Amino acid sequence: MRPVRTAARSMLAAIFVVQGWAAFTSPARLAGRAKPVTDRLEPTIKALHPSLPTDAETLVRINGAAQVAGGVLLATGHATRPAALLLAGSLVPTTLAGHAFWEIENPQDRAQQRIQFMKNLGLMGGLLLAALDREGRPDLRWRAGHVGKTLKRARRHLKDSSPIPLRRR
Repeated sequence: MRPVRTAARSMLAAIFVVQGWAAFTSPARLAGRAKPVTDRLEPTIKALHPSLPTDAETLVRINGAAQVAGGVLLATGHATRPAALLLAGSLVPTTLAGHAFWEIENPQDRAQQRIQFMKNLGLMGGLLLAALDREGRPDLRWRAGHVGKTLKRARRHLKDSSPIPLRRR
C-alpha cells in the first residue's frame, strides 16, 4: 500500500507547492484579494505579538512559504501528519480570501467561485485524512489495550501454572 500512499500524497501536495510558490514569489498579485481577510486578522496577530507583520503582502508570502514547505514535506513522506495539518491551516485564509463566492453578484462568476470554494473543501478533507493516516500502524489506544490483554493472559497463566520446586544442594 506504500506506493499508493506516496502517489496520493504527492498528488495532494502538488497544488500547494505550485500555488504556494506563486504566492511566495509574487504576493502583490494576491494581496488585494487577501486584504479583507488580513485586516480582520490584524488584531489577533497584534495580540499574539506586536512586532509580527500584518500587511497583506507579507502575510500572503508567509502563507505561500508555509504551503511550499508543507507540500514538499507531504510529497516526500517526511513529517506527513504535521505537514497535512499545516496545509489545512494555510488553506483556510486562502479559501476565505480567494473564493468568497457569497460576495459576488454576477451569477457566472459566483458559480465559478463556489466551485473553487468546494474544491478547497475537498482538498481540506484529503488533508484531514492524510493527517489522520497512521500508515497501517495501530494507534496508542489499541496498543494500550493490547498490552493490557497480554498482561491479563500472562497473569492468568502464572496463576494457573504450578510453582517450580527449588532444589537444595
